[in-house]
Amino acid sequence: MKKIVIILVVFFLAIVSAVLFLRTNETQQPLTVQLKEKYSKKHIPSVDHSKFTSLQKNFAHPQEVTEACITCHTERHKEVMKSNHWNWEREEYVKGRGIIHIGKKNAINNFCIGVEGNEQSCAKCHVGFGMTEALSGYTDSTNIDCLVCHDNSETYAKGSEMGGAPDPGVDLAKVAQNVGKPKRTNCGVCHFFGGGGNNVKHGDLEKAMFEPSKEVDVHMASEGVNMSCVDCHTSENHMMKGKMYSLSSMNRNRSSCEQCHTESPHEASILNEHTLKVACQTCHIPVYAKVNATKTEWDWSTAGQLKNGEPFEIDDKDGNHTYLSIKGSFTWGKSLKPEYIWFNGTADHYLLGDTVSDTSKVLKINTLNGSYSDPESKIIPVKVHRAKQPYDPVTKMLIQPKLFADKKGEGALWKDFDWVRASDIGMTEVGLPFSGKYTFINTEMTWPVNHMVSTKELTVNCIECHSRNESRLAGLTDFYMPARDYSSIIDSSGKWIVILSILGVFLHGGVRIFSASKRRKGN
Repeated sequence: MKKIVIILVVFFLAIVSAVLFLRTNETQQPLTVQLKEKYSKKHIPSVDHSKFTSLQKNFAHPQEVTEACITCHTERHKEVMKSNHWNWEREEYVKGRGIIHIGKKNAINNFCIGVEGNEQSCAKCHVGFGMTEALSGYTDSTNIDCLVCHDNSETYAKGSEMGGAPDPGVDLAKVAQNVGKPKRTNCGVCHFFGGGGNNVKHGDLEKAMFEPSKEVDVHMASEGVNMSCVDCHTSENHMMKGKMYSLSSMNRNRSSCEQCHTESPHEASILNEHTLKVACQTCHIPVYAKVNATKTEWDWSTAGQLKNGEPFEIDDKDGNHTYLSIKGSFTWGKSLKPEYIWFNGTADHYLLGDTVSDTSKVLKINTLNGSYSDPESKIIPVKVHRAKQPYDPVTKMLIQPKLFADKKGEGALWKDFDWVRASDIGMTEVGLPFSGKYTFINTEMTWPVNHMVSTKELTVNCIECHSRNESRLAGLTDFYMPARDYSSIIDSSGKWIVILSILGVFLHGGVRIFSASKRRKGN
């Protein structure tokens, strides 16, 4: 009887163990598998727009398409007109400035410098039509470009230097009948080509991300999870989650890795402890610009050179411009290791009209705030774009020159190559003074690196940071890192701890031997 009870107990324990094991395996199913199951399901539109009679006609103007959209989607135009994609600005609180509106309208960058006065060209990446220098396109809801974000035909394209209007060759009826959830192509046509070319600005967003391999990006790879941009950058009332800190200033409505991966994504607790101060991207994006080069330096001071009175260009072996008469000289980089900074989610920016008193220092176009002592800060990887751009030594302001015009004689730099006139007209258009003098100063712009996530096998190794030689984090000196930093006190203390530990072992052993010997003699 006793044997039978024991057998039953063992059998019961075996069943319980098996159930627990299966449940554990179930809950510990690799997150990549769970994500792939979730995002690999093809989105099926709830309606077939090709059957709508209001879309089965020839549209003479793109505004007619928008009018047709609004007849069904009655309130969506109001949402779009409140969005950042439409207004190119948002209300933000910036320490030292208070509550301000910040965006492309008033924030200077160190690529093509600014938007105002150059709207006809810049509007190729605006979600509207009919943008003019008076920005009249912002007030008319029929100028909303629904198709640029919702085209699923893969045939829609904006025209170059047409104020946001579609290319004349686009079949508007075909596109209108084939709309749906935004794809990577909808987002990428602007975000991959910002700054006038592929991968110019971001470094981690480029045309290779339309159909990346797992080596390029583990999330968006077609043979991997095959996620699209809007899977992470979700929206509510056309307000997209996530923001770019080349313009944004506040730590709100951000898109983060933790949305899916939680704060403790690793099996090893030592790795999870790192997430307190180290962003996921820091380890999981060892390099960026993996396929095509990104622009790392821009020297505006060399712009304006002509050959036989005409502008010219010089390209490298990969077709990247290393010199353009209209823009100056460029440096490019490929498969780059990021630089690293502390970041707490808040930032400050150089805005139109700000003065620069000390030109001996590099001017930071955007300052990403953070430090080791700040509990909200984490180490993040960044691309730093360095430039030499126009500056008024009298007013002490960065100059926003007039760059684009339809024809020569209107004072645009890209047509007339006259820095004084382009600066005068450009600053007048933004309502700021120009002294008539110009020079160039060095600037830096910081771009967080968030995409081109590598597979776990290719993540940053521990020794790449915890090393005294060429540590990735050599530039972050406000904290002590084991194996990277040297402290005579800590090293001496460590040596004495080891010595005393060894002496303690011998002392303890000696006492034990002496005690045992004494007991044997007593016996």
